[in-house]
Amino acid sequence: MVNEIQIGFIPKENMNEILPLVQMLNNYKVPVETLKKRLQDMLLDGYQCLGAYKKEELIGICGIWVLNKLYVGKHLEPDNVFVLPEYRSAGVGKLMLDHVLNYALEIGCNATEINCYINNTKGIQFWNNQGYKTIGYHMQKVL
Repeated sequence: MVNEIQIGFIPKENMNEILPLVQMLNNYKVPVETLKKRLQDMLLDGYQCLGAYKKEELIGICGIWVLNKLYVGKHLEPDNVFVLPEYRSAGVGKLMLDHVLNYALEIGCNATEINCYINNTKGIQFWNNQGYKTIGYHMQKVL
């Protein structure tokens, strides 16, 4: 099945096509109009997104932030990584991540870092299987 999947950057003008998958990822907790506004702001800040397509259907997404921080230098952060449930455990996430890692090397990144929710056991297992190590906590204070 993986050989039927095409991976590529989603053009900015088509970026709204990720929103149904982002809604699923967030259990429909954020209204689509809010997501549209946030996405437009994110694009201005350099957000990019890979899409995994089976024929014309978008079946997976992997957002990309390129960041620089004092402790790690230039690095890439996969964000909003999601594969439709019916395509999980079929290698789609790994295929997207392989593209991400190649891109990170091409642009001179030292590392990649991810955030994964504590209760996302399948996600944690995926990232561990890809060689990621837990080095800290992602904490939030809502204002």
